[in-house]
Amino acid sequence: MSDTRTATLSDLDPGLLRGARVLVRVDFNVPLSPGGEVGDDTRLRAALPTIRDLQGAGARTILVSHLGRPKGSVDPASSLGPVAPALGRLLEMEVPLLADPPGSSELLEKIRQLKDGDVVLLENIRFLPGETANDPDLARDLASLCDHFVGDAFGTAHRAHASTDGVPRTVREKGGRAVAGHLVERELRFLRETLADPRRPFVSVMGGAKISGKIDLIEVILPRVDRLLIGGAMANTFFQALGLDTGESLVEPDRVEMARELLDRAGDKLMLPVDCVVGDTISDDAQVRTVDRGEVGGEDRIGDIGPRSRELFAQEIRSARTLLWNGPMGVFEAPPFAEGTLHVARDMAEATDAGAVTVVGGGDSAAAAELAGVADRLSHISTGGGASLDLLAGKTLPGVEALETIEDTGNGEGS
Repeated sequence: MSDTRTATLSDLDPGLLRGARVLVRVDFNVPLSPGGEVGDDTRLRAALPTIRDLQGAGARTILVSHLGRPKGSVDPASSLGPVAPALGRLLEMEVPLLADPPGSSELLEKIRQLKDGDVVLLENIRFLPGETANDPDLARDLASLCDHFVGDAFGTAHRAHASTDGVPRTVREKGGRAVAGHLVERELRFLRETLADPRRPFVSVMGGAKISGKIDLIEVILPRVDRLLIGGAMANTFFQALGLDTGESLVEPDRVEMARELLDRAGDKLMLPVDCVVGDTISDDAQVRTVDRGEVGGEDRIGDIGPRSRELFAQEIRSARTLLWNGPMGVFEAPPFAEGTLHVARDMAEATDAGAVTVVGGGDSAAAAELAGVADRLSHISTGGGASLDLLAGKTLPGVEALETIEDTGNGEGS
């Protein structure tokens, strides 16, 4: 019996796309400068392979995205106006912004006038209250603009919104195709394969502030990894479970018993820092010192893992064949507490250079890899924080579940 997988743009016959109107859900939720310019075009570049493939096939491409959190009403500060020309520069063509709302005769007429190879961008879909409510009327209005749908916004795939969930289902109901774009295809391949059949040793590095936000992932990961390295503020809750003083550090008191149970269950598979960088405050100008984890003072604030911990973690990371990293080792945005996280990023890059498969999930970890200058040396950096956590934790993603599947036999037949 064949397994099924999510159908992708690569599975479609290019002949099906020539002259077809294709609605693509992209993630252009980019930072804007005070002057209203795109401050970081990483997400625009991530969408280029899908857009260019559609162009090359002669499709008429309609892009839809959100930007910010405008809460269902028009907010000029969240307009995609600056994004259209930035994308146009990357594509070396004009990309008009169409501000008329879905369902309007004006927008429908503009879509009818598109020519093969054209690319247009709709205005911020979250200006409409029906988007986050997954309103079927909005889904039908969007679906009326297109023949086929491509989901390429992994960062929003865990949201059951009209443009991620309702539209692909509606397009399929009327006989169109609804498949994953190249970005989502890559995310699914790396994140699913990391858990499905990892090369060993399989090491996961987990950090960030709270156990509670990652408990589902920890539960799924723990039986599968050979080592689980814990850093960040979430390690403080484990310290308290061991009876250690954490001073004025961030802790989740209601999760101490959970941490104790995880420690009992994991045994020596779970590794905690053995020393810490502590400060009088967590700030750029904090006065810091390094102490063993059992010597944290009553007024200390733990802000990073210490040098001995960095080396112990490095040994595990460098020996791994598969690595999954989610969450910083400390408050890396503040220079006095940055070294632990940057150390992990550099160690991950060295492991990749030596042949390991390295997957980074979460915005903070991705930002740390960029700060360390090693992002291009890692196997895969996920574009979706919440979506990557949900997928790794075994949860279904509405924006993926709404797409069609095919039998994984290489014959490309849809279902």
